[in-house]
Amino acid sequence: MAQFPASPFNELAPNSAYDSMQISRPDYGRYLEDFREGDVFLHPRAFTVDRSFAQEYATVFHDACPLFLSAPYAQAHGFADMLVHPMQVFNIVLSLGVQNNSEKAIANLGYYNVNFLQPVYPGDTITARSKVLSQKDRGPDKPGIVHVRTLGLNQRDEVVIQYERKIMIPPRGAGESKPGDPKADFPEIENPQITLPDFKTPEAKFKALTGDDTYFENFKAGQIIIHRNMRTITDEHVPWTYRMGNTHPLHYDRLYSMGLSGPMSGEPIVYGGLVFAWLIGLASRDTTENMLFDLGYTEGYHTQPAVSGDTVGSISRVLAVEDGPVPGTGVVHFQFIGVKNIKTVDALDQFGEDLFIKENAKKKMGKEKIPPKIFEIERKVLIKKQG
Repeated sequence: MAQFPASPFNELAPNSAYDSMQISRPDYGRYLEDFREGDVFLHPRAFTVDRSFAQEYATVFHDACPLFLSAPYAQAHGFADMLVHPMQVFNIVLSLGVQNNSEKAIANLGYYNVNFLQPVYPGDTITARSKVLSQKDRGPDKPGIVHVRTLGLNQRDEVVIQYERKIMIPPRGAGESKPGDPKADFPEIENPQITLPDFKTPEAKFKALTGDDTYFENFKAGQIIIHRNMRTITDEHVPWTYRMGNTHPLHYDRLYSMGLSGPMSGEPIVYGGLVFAWLIGLASRDTTENMLFDLGYTEGYHTQPAVSGDTVGSISRVLAVEDGPVPGTGVVHFQFIGVKNIKTVDALDQFGEDLFIKENAKKKMGKEKIPPKIFEIERKVLIKKQG
């Protein structure tokens, strides 16, 4: 243990000369030229997710699955403890990568191949790193497209999440580049395997903690579920952006956001990962109350931004069902849609099957985009059979 005296110190500022030649202006984020295929970025900071943070996340984001709320329930199903919500893990890992990947971004273009590879428990510490898969220059003075793969690791250096995303990033033009390190360790998994504990059949008393209409047998291909409960997002999104570790000023700095030009100019934009999480939570009571693990997401797009005061809601469509990898389980493949400022039941009545067509595909089809539609993605969930 180091010890040293705590002695008073003299005030220096009044007699210190102002030197305009020593002003620095730290700048964060990377421009298009800073991304080279194969480069790896080791993202700064690490997050230890304690129990109170994990439970608060599950309640604030409306998740109904007891795996994220009750340690005895999770343990009765074979887990070591209550689980940290996969969307919380996703948001932390994505946010840790913002400083290197997207703090200069104009838009987040999509999420792909999101795989949750093993449970994260309270007390686990998460770090993140990313690898540049490609960089597309679209011409002088035009933003380019960067494709990255990101890993989230626990304190044992085990990969707990792996995903890809595409980002629209402007060029710097002149200036010094800030490349990554192509030799940095990047333990990506080419054929990811999900590692879960052996599932247990819980005592009968735990069955009362969930509803009877969200077991595997309750889902059929073609089924459309309108989630009636919606959520008005308030300025709460600003501290939750910080809590996830996201450093992009677009989400919390009004002077910055008002100073932008184009559609993003105005009030701070709600960080997309939070919108994603609220939409998933709003659907949980009808779809994932009896889930055992979130298997992942792909082909996900924020089709419109959200700001404080917007009210968001979800609609799910069952695309396929199949038996699960272990007895007593099944896999449900959903298409998941988010809307804002329109009741979900009204959105389906007004737009019908067009809600389930990708927004970027509509131009070639001669169809108009749907302004109230804000999100689209596909997901797979491991769900208990009723037995």
